[in-house]
Amino acid sequence: MKVLFVGDVVGRPGRYILKKFIPQIKEEHKIDIIIANGENAAGGHGITYQVANELFDCGVHMVTLGNHAWDKKEIMDFIDTEERIIRPENYPACTPGRGYKIISKNYLEIAIINLQGRVFMQPLECPFRTMDRIIEKISGRTNIIIVDFHAEATSEKAALGYYLDGRVSAVVGTHTHIQTADEKVLPKGTAYITDVGMTGPSESILGVKIENIITRFLTQLPNRFDVATGRSQLNAVVIDINNQTGSAVNIMRLQRYCE
Repeated sequence: MKVLFVGDVVGRPGRYILKKFIPQIKEEHKIDIIIANGENAAGGHGITYQVANELFDCGVHMVTLGNHAWDKKEIMDFIDTEERIIRPENYPACTPGRGYKIISKNYLEIAIINLQGRVFMQPLECPFRTMDRIIEKISGRTNIIIVDFHAEATSEKAALGYYLDGRVSAVVGTHTHIQTADEKVLPKGTAYITDVGMTGPSESILGVKIENIITRFLTQLPNRFDVATGRSQLNAVVIDINNQTGSAVNIMRLQRYCE
């Protein structure tokens, strides 16, 4: 089983480069499942039904979200019915949508789980105990489990990776929009990377126009965060998973660029 996980897709530039490179990457790496974090896919904030369908049309099987999940209010109209989108499972139980989904591919079942960190972020339920609960619930059904941990702190991401080592196939970090160079298979067989990175405008600050961010730091005043234009990048990882054991065999970073 080969899984392509695409880092946070930001705005139209992110959707464009995703569409451009997905066919090539699928063919080159013999990809079975494509997952993309899409919480910034619509104008850099949130996701709409139209934008979600753009991602699905590119070949994405599952879209994960994060703390910007609710920025576009129309998500409330479709998050309960669109099963290819998941939001962090450790939101309160009354929150619309779902936090994980088991999908079938090549006669195998694969669980995809979305969690959000708590350090420097909203005080949600404990992601560690949330994962314990999910693993207990699905353990009789599949041992191929991919976790998108949408979190700010490197330490929290690394801690969850080691906490789940040997119990899930992969823990991949999202949210910071900077691809880290620490991809590895942990001692008990879980693939890990602190942050997959960003798919969007490369000449930017986290996908936003450079001048917008610099102005914010200089003045400490609120201003618009407009998605940058120009050269774009795709950040992703390819995870190779043993079908029988659910353990990761390899994890490899990908970077692609286009004007």
